[in-house]
Parts: sequence; C-alpha cells; structure tokens
Amino acid sequence: MRILIANDKFKGSLAAEKAGFHIKNSLESLFPGALIDICPIADGGEGTALAMTTALAGEWVHAQTQDAHGRPIEAPFGWVPGSATAIMEMSAASGLAIVHDIELNPFKANTLGTGILIQSALRRGARRLLIGIGGSATNDAGLGVALALGYRFKRRGQDFSPTLETILEADQVERPTSLPPFELIAACDVDNPLLGPRGATRVYGPQKGVRDFAWFEQRLEHLADLARRDLGVDPRDIPGAGAAGGLGFGLMAFLGGRLVSGFDMVASQIDLEARVASADLVITGEGRLDAQSLQGKGPVGVARLARQLGKKIVGVAGSVEDSDALRAQFDLLIGIKPAAMPLDEAMRRTGELLESAVRAHAAPLRALSS
Repeated sequence: MRILIANDKFKGSLAAEKAGFHIKNSLESLFPGALIDICPIADGGEGTALAMTTALAGEWVHAQTQDAHGRPIEAPFGWVPGSATAIMEMSAASGLAIVHDIELNPFKANTLGTGILIQSALRRGARRLLIGIGGSATNDAGLGVALALGYRFKRRGQDFSPTLETILEADQVERPTSLPPFELIAACDVDNPLLGPRGATRVYGPQKGVRDFAWFEQRLEHLADLARRDLGVDPRDIPGAGAAGGLGFGLMAFLGGRLVSGFDMVASQIDLEARVASADLVITGEGRLDAQSLQGKGPVGVARLARQLGKKIVGVAGSVEDSDALRAQFDLLIGIKPAAMPLDEAMRRTGELLESAVRAHAAPLRALSS
C-alpha cells in the first residue's frame, strides 16, 4: 500500500514537513509496511520556498541582502543543484513582516533586496528561478529589482540610479548586457493589473502606508511607459501585474517572468500529479480548512487532483469548518483541536494532537484504504 502525505504548513505551529512527519508517525502504526511518501506543499504564500525545497530534496542557503528600507539582512532561498533551480520568496527580503519594527515609508520602500537575492542565485549558477511574491512592503513595480539586475536608467543622456521619488526624471531605460539566460516563474494568486482602481497602489497600497494614490500612480505609469517604449514590453494590464506592489509587472517587464497560480507552480515542480497517481490513499491538510480553502488553497488543490485521479482523499486540520462545499471535496475530514482546549495550548501541542487525532480515526482510514 502507498500513502501520500501532501500537507501545507500548520501556520504558527508547524512547518509542512514537520506536520507531515507527525502524520506519518501515526500512519505507520495503523498501516505496517505501507510505503509513505511525504510531500510538503504550499500555495505560493509563506512557506512556499521551504516546502518546495524540501519536496525537491534541495538545500537551504543564505545570502546577504537588504530589507525594503535598506537595512542589511541575511535572507534564505532554496537551491536544487541538479536542476540549477533557486526557490525564493520576495517577502524574505522585501516583506512587510521584516519592517514591522519601524514606521512604514512607502516613498522609500523598494524591492532592491529582492533583486540582490535574485542576483545571488544567478551568480550561484541558477538557470531557473521560482519565486513567491506575496507579503510585500513595497509599491515600486519592481524598480529595485531592475536596478539590482543591472538595468540602466538615463536622465538627459546621463546614467543615474532613480528612486521612486526621482523616477519621473528618467527619460530612458536600457537592458543589462551581462545577465545570463534563465527562466523565472512567479507564484501569484491575485489578478490585479498594475494601475487603476484595482491596481497595486489603490488596492494594496494602504496596508503599506500609501495615502497619496495619485503620486504613486504617476510614477508607476511612467515606469511602465518607459518599459513599453524602450524595452518593447507592456505587461501593465496582465492579471497579476499589480501583485506585491507591482512586482508582478516588474518581473514580467524586466526579467521576462511569467505568473502562475501558487498551487499550480508548486504542483508542477514537485511532480504532484504523478505522486498522487501512484498512491492508494492521499492525506492533506493545514491549520484550518474552511470556505477560504476553496479559493485556491493548497489542500483543496490536492483534494481536487485526487478526485480527478480517482483516489481517496483525507483532510486533516487544526479546525474544520462545517461546510457542505468543503465536505464534498474530501472522503474524510479530521479536526485535531479538542473543543475545550484553548487555542494557544493547541498550537503548542499541534504535533501531539495530529498523531492522536489520526490514530483515533483508524477505522475510517482503514475503510478508505481497503
């Protein structure tokens, strides 16, 4: 018998890989001799790089870079040597969580640190970059990334290094001549364009301290106009261009990247379909399964794939919402938190609760596997 454990993280408690090992511990006592494949998953958000690096048997490396406000930091990314693949999250360098200790200043915040991280991966020999672009502290449309990768901006014929405040002075942009060839795929689960009422500035800017929408719109539009005229690319209206403060636009315009759904990116890179196809029973889960899980979250993506391939699918979560739509996706749902247990205690004991809850459902699990 083959069992696939393809779970996401239990946010605030356990990384996806650790949660998978706790589930495996329980299953080994219920199904002696079973072949159990642990395949951590993610949906493009926090934990994507770690989950994919683990699933691809890569290693975790660190590079010197800077945060969105220019402070020196060390940021991690995944490295899969055999395929020259680097896996990273822009939030590791330019994320909002990193600058929570200082006053937000969207006029100064930039993605230069993300660009430095990309440059580090390229110098290491990367020919494929997989990057999650959620959780940004920036609203610069990838200007910082462009500068870090060697794009040259000119003002009246002279090179200069623009900021958001001075980008309107740029009257020309040129491609770098020394970038090696590489493929860039970005995990993006929003469909906002770069500009306008649904764009980066008006929808996501307020959480980063943006108040003067017209100021930012003018500068992002100017950057897009330069890219259209001088680089021959204009992805401003492509769904997802407005993701991560316009970084979706920047990765497409400056690095030739393409945007895909977070779950689809992870699934394709870790060969999830083949792993589901070879299993007799599939188990997935995350911290909570509810109506939001139906909107592109990893565990429901696994469940839908299992259904398509005719496999039995089990969902395990800290808590499970009583929902007909959710139940329809699974053959069995297991909530691990006892009703009377305080949430903070349950989060401290997630591993223990996972193991005991799975063992407590031995009968229905065996029935599904028969």
